[in-house]
Amino acid sequence: MSTTEEIAEQRKRNWAWIWLGYTGFLFIQPIMDPSRGVWIGTLAVFVTFLSIFYGYVRATDDGQPTRYWMIAATFALGLITFPWNQGASTFFVYAAAFLPFSIESTRRVLWLFLLECIVILGEGTLFNRIGFPEPFQIPWPSTFIAIFLVVIIGGGNILFAEQKRAECKLRAAQEENIALAAVAERERIARDLHDVLGHTLSLIVLKAELAGRLIPIDPARAIAEIADVERTSRTALAEVREAIGGYRARGLAAEIDAARLTFDSAGVILIAESNSAQAAALSPQEETALALVLREAVTNIVRHARATTCRLNFVTEAGQRRLVVEDDGQHTVTREGNGLRGMRERIESLGGHFLLERGIAQNRGTRLTIELPFHEAPAS
Repeated sequence: MSTTEEIAEQRKRNWAWIWLGYTGFLFIQPIMDPSRGVWIGTLAVFVTFLSIFYGYVRATDDGQPTRYWMIAATFALGLITFPWNQGASTFFVYAAAFLPFSIESTRRVLWLFLLECIVILGEGTLFNRIGFPEPFQIPWPSTFIAIFLVVIIGGGNILFAEQKRAECKLRAAQEENIALAAVAERERIARDLHDVLGHTLSLIVLKAELAGRLIPIDPARAIAEIADVERTSRTALAEVREAIGGYRARGLAAEIDAARLTFDSAGVILIAESNSAQAAALSPQEETALALVLREAVTNIVRHARATTCRLNFVTEAGQRRLVVEDDGQHTVTREGNGLRGMRERIESLGGHFLLERGIAQNRGTRLTIELPFHEAPAS
């Protein structure tokens, strides 16, 4: 248990002692009809109940056996005291009030209430029929008042106990949701950083290698490539900040332009067929997912495919938006890594389908097909 939970639990225990105020009913009869024997007995009963109440408060968890023993002891103390001090009916009320907070089953609590009432009625009947001498007498009004209080206060506490348990379950659910949200956010940041840095660092490596080869033969172009490396590095830094801040991508059209620049640096020809109007109809979540999937696909082609041509097609047909990225390279990666897994999770979270096919033509080439359900824009 954390320190905060311990403090809250201790505060709850301290507040529980306020309910000892109901023991004031125990002293009404000694005050109205003072007697040394009644006063001594009442004080002894009060001290005994303090120890019982302390044991009950310390056993804070539902279902602990200690709580059951403390409730039984409270009720037994009431039975012992009731014949000579009718204020002891407060112990019956305490027992009835404790039960709903200690036993989760409402049916079992109601049966125990019924048993309490029967025992109280039986004790009242016994002391009236046999005719015990003063002060061992229980008037019928005191018996019926005790039963009435058990039913009313016990029944009310059933509602309070159910409300408390519902609040505890709600709090637990909220804490679980917060934990799951934190895990999801960490996964989101991990995927975004992988997508952003994987693509951009691959581009930086390509341009740096190209600049190194150009220095002896074309220094001017090498300088331009180094300038691109610097600009790309600054862009990467901004994208990392955006990813951490929750901004997912620049958009599908901008990602296609970035893919073209990356392929140009890698010597890959990009043939893109897409409808800007269709892309504009995407929701922000869909466009972000497609843009980052495209970025990861471009990174994989540049890193692993050794392709010469890449075809990109984005169409809407048969109630689906379909993005197809196809290359003619030779892929050596056969296991789904973090990048592919992140791509799949993004698309499936939007209700879409993710399909990766290898060796589509003469054991060469890879086709990545992304499908998202089409939703008509609501009429304004």
